[in-house]
Amino acid sequence: MSSLLVDDIGELVTNEPGGEGGPLGIRRGVALLVEDGRVAWIGPSRDAPAADRRLDARGAAVLPGFVDSHAHLVFAGDRAAEFAARMAGQPYTGGGIRTTVGATRAAGDDELRATVRRLRDEALRQGTTTMEIKSGYGLTVADEARSLRIAAEVSEETTFLGAHVVPAEYADRPDDYVGLVCGPMLAAAAPHARWIDVFCERGAFDVDHARAILACGQAVGLGVRVHANQLGPGPGVQLGVELGAASVDHCTHLTDADVDALASTRVDGGHTTVATLLPGAEFSTRSPYPDARRLLDAGVTVALATDCNPGSSYTSSMPFCVALAVREMRMTPAEAVWAATAGGARALRRDDIGRLGVGARADLIVLDAPSHLHLAYRPGVPLIRQVLRNGVLQ
Repeated sequence: MSSLLVDDIGELVTNEPGGEGGPLGIRRGVALLVEDGRVAWIGPSRDAPAADRRLDARGAAVLPGFVDSHAHLVFAGDRAAEFAARMAGQPYTGGGIRTTVGATRAAGDDELRATVRRLRDEALRQGTTTMEIKSGYGLTVADEARSLRIAAEVSEETTFLGAHVVPAEYADRPDDYVGLVCGPMLAAAAPHARWIDVFCERGAFDVDHARAILACGQAVGLGVRVHANQLGPGPGVQLGVELGAASVDHCTHLTDADVDALASTRVDGGHTTVATLLPGAEFSTRSPYPDARRLLDAGVTVALATDCNPGSSYTSSMPFCVALAVREMRMTPAEAVWAATAGGARALRRDDIGRLGVGARADLIVLDAPSHLHLAYRPGVPLIRQVLRNGVLQ
């Protein structure tokens, strides 16, 4: 049994009951023992047990690794020109997805694999130790299945998003495409996926099509996620709550009824439907930011994620999203850090990550800073000094 002692921690964010900082459960002057990839002990540094190796935090803050519960990494091509057009005033409509679909279909497996690994490694260097990865840029049976196979090489959290948009060849036959998604495409994708997702939005899938697709995914054992209420008010959030979704994502345009529905969710033995906010998308599209304060004050569980994708949020940086959430969405630094760690874990219905308590997976980051506050206080600065994933220094 190998062991590692992380010692001289100035501020340990545990996301466990007790300690300072409310839900962050901050402890000071402590050490943390890792054994075989799990947290085995936390206590005062003076009482630290012997270990095979020692990592000196040098008085810095130590946090759980970030949990990015919404990302689109399997793609080919570049949409920098689309970004430039938006910065010049062109509104975002979601139509550029089909551009990426064409490039992805034309790409070989090795090209897609290289992009996924590059972005996953990029995120890991910035402290993301768990990253959900969606398909959705293939939109054929073969391309969706291979997208998920490639995603599964680097993540256990994979999501079938065959219902991203209706591809061009089905533009006049959306019912036929829904039939394809629910039939042969789902059959090919499900063995490589944990989740199913639908873009329930104008220009994508209406509520009836979305409900049918998600129900088919549930029938074969996939958990539900929903892209909801990004471009305007709509039925996506209510549909997610109705189906017991683990997460409804974007949540930019919400009615009072949407907020009330999210606040009241208690499904599957106490799980909530999490509102996952994606401020990188608003930054990149010059759209209004979600009102996180409204959700938090209503008692809704909130997560933060990057929405890393080539069109509307080409960032893999959770620290950047934390800073945006504090500056633009009225979250406190503590709320944003919790949402980027424990919130993301809840959006994936995981209790082994997003926290640092005995028995949790030893996914943690050491900041080059004395406090979690610096993630928002010093935006854009590379503050992640060290990353451990499964107890292994990355």
